[in-house]
Amino acid sequence: MNNSANQEDYIQFDRVRIMDKVGFAQPVEAFSVLVPKGWKVDGGVLWNQPGTACAGTNMGMKASSPDGKYSFEIMPNYIWGFSSDPQIGQFQRQQQFPKYCSYGEPLNAETYFRQVFAPYDLGNPNILSVTENSHGTQSLQESAAKTRQEMMKYGASQVNFYPSGISANINWNNGQEALVLCGVVVIETFIPNVYNGSMSKAYTSAASERVVFSYPAGEKEKATNMLSVIVGSFRTNTAWKKTVDDFWLAVRTQSNIQHIGRIQQIDEQTAEIGRQTIAAGKENAARMNASMRTWEASQTSQDRIHTDFVKAIKEVENFQDETGTYEMSSGYNHAWSRGDGSSFLMTDSPNFDPSSVFQDQSWKEMKRVD
Repeated sequence: MNNSANQEDYIQFDRVRIMDKVGFAQPVEAFSVLVPKGWKVDGGVLWNQPGTACAGTNMGMKASSPDGKYSFEIMPNYIWGFSSDPQIGQFQRQQQFPKYCSYGEPLNAETYFRQVFAPYDLGNPNILSVTENSHGTQSLQESAAKTRQEMMKYGASQVNFYPSGISANINWNNGQEALVLCGVVVIETFIPNVYNGSMSKAYTSAASERVVFSYPAGEKEKATNMLSVIVGSFRTNTAWKKTVDDFWLAVRTQSNIQHIGRIQQIDEQTAEIGRQTIAAGKENAARMNASMRTWEASQTSQDRIHTDFVKAIKEVENFQDETGTYEMSSGYNHAWSRGDGSSFLMTDSPNFDPSSVFQDQSWKEMKRVD
């Protein structure tokens, strides 16, 4: 057995925690993701409170290599609205907050990427290719079913969903290239006017998948393998998510909407209900970390959207250790773990044994499973 190894023989991934430092009395773990060991990670949960423009909970993070040549970024969701009713449209224009939401006509994923995402968020790069991401589109379609059910409860007479996803390759004039994943869901709602019997259409467009992996030109295969591991490892703390979802459900349920078609700003009474829900959530914070993070060994439906998007550019495979089953890139022949759910190592070398190289017997080779 060869007990020496170069860094090029393997990539070690360590799990990092993305914290919610706003919604609770103390920071609460909201997400976790594997990133290459030694990378710098910035990011967190973003809150726009009830009664403010773009009210909602959002998340963004960026991880970059020490030399800055590689970087992975999940950008916050971006939402824009449009209405065929001039009065509602005027209201929506007043609610814009350019960083997270705006007013504009609905766009599918490719059009949004070409006209908005690439020029304004990515520095107007050269677009090398854009392909439909059928896996991502299907995943968005399945996720939209839950939203449809809730909207119908509020009295929407008809709601249509138009999901679309793309994968793109771009480059800049500085020797850097990037893989981009982008998904957009357009929600079309028919709103009856109880005063004159007419019908208007309201559109909410959400760019809910905006992932960028930047790498040196010529390193696409390596970047694709790394991206597959990172995206496939994304996990949501289910206890945190339930608390946050319950909070926003309370806000939506108690908001003083007299009938569908009339939009009112959330009043102080609704804001107070929201504050009470957050206060109740604080009591759950201590319990969120009590079960050895069993949620990291499984994927929720929302987490799977990320994985499905990356399947368009690289298949993933299941690897198993004593802590659970994890989806890793099929671009690596061997996966190892320390059995702690936080440290993993990917390599193509059949002779590489981290337990010997690192003198750490905790490292065990993972098994491929269906």
